[in-house]
Amino acid sequence: MKLKPLHDHIVVKPITEAEITKSGIVLPDTIDKEKPEKGEVVAVGDGKLLDNGQRAPMSVKVGDKVMFKKYSPDEIKVDGVEYLIISESDILAVLE
Repeated sequence: MKLKPLHDHIVVKPITEAEITKSGIVLPDTIDKEKPEKGEVVAVGDGKLLDNGQRAPMSVKVGDKVMFKKYSPDEIKVDGVEYLIISESDILAVLE
């Protein structure tokens, strides 16, 4: 199944990193952690519809790694894979 977000929404696959303690113990991503704040863009919408009928261009593209507000995404699961749907305005930065 392919996801196509509408308007200024973006589909992001969360990036989960295994946390390593100071003593070298690796904490797997299966333990209860904070919500993810980073992800890779897998699909973008057409852009926000402006008052004049035109669409504003999106500031991110597929493949970008982004940081976003912790509690803003909506979580969905498609074919057993977890994705996040985020509004473009909730993206804080593109990681380079």
